[in-house]
Amino acid sequence: MTSTLRRAATITALAGAAAASVAFLGAGTASAMPTDFRCTAAQVDTTVVAGDPGAGQRYANVVFTAKPGESCNFQGALPVSFTGADGVTVTPEAGSSDAPLVTIADGQQATMLLHWSGIEAPERQVQPSAVTITAPGTTTPRGDTSDPQITLPWDQSPLDASAEAHNVTVGPVIAA
Repeated sequence: MTSTLRRAATITALAGAAAASVAFLGAGTASAMPTDFRCTAAQVDTTVVAGDPGAGQRYANVVFTAKPGESCNFQGALPVSFTGADGVTVTPEAGSSDAPLVTIADGQQATMLLHWSGIEAPERQVQPSAVTITAPGTTTPRGDTSDPQITLPWDQSPLDASAEAHNVTVGPVIAA
């Protein structure tokens, strides 16, 4: 009888320790959540700023500024599309998928470089009306949802749309 009671007490103690370990591990995971989310359209103000052109090359920076009280992450080149730019392809810069994580908060900025050529005759170029950047996340840690697309008017130079020159390259997001 005594050995049966000892076994029951040991099993109860082990079960209690296992439950405590699971509760402890769960608490550690929950505390890490705020650093795991991505920026959404509602968390940042976004603008397109002209870069310095040269030798037929054109540049613009997409600038993301964290709104007050917001903190979020970017990584790599974000998906970009243009309205009214038939014949133009958009590709991420080589190696941008290996870019480090960039975190911005409370007014901090991050940028993403767009590069294209502007050497074709006007009839072989297109003038987009808008650029759309797809934010990498759609929910915040509070569970709010946000439109993942940021659409801005395109007030930069035309894009070449010929078979020889028709590509826009998107660089990784970097801290500003």
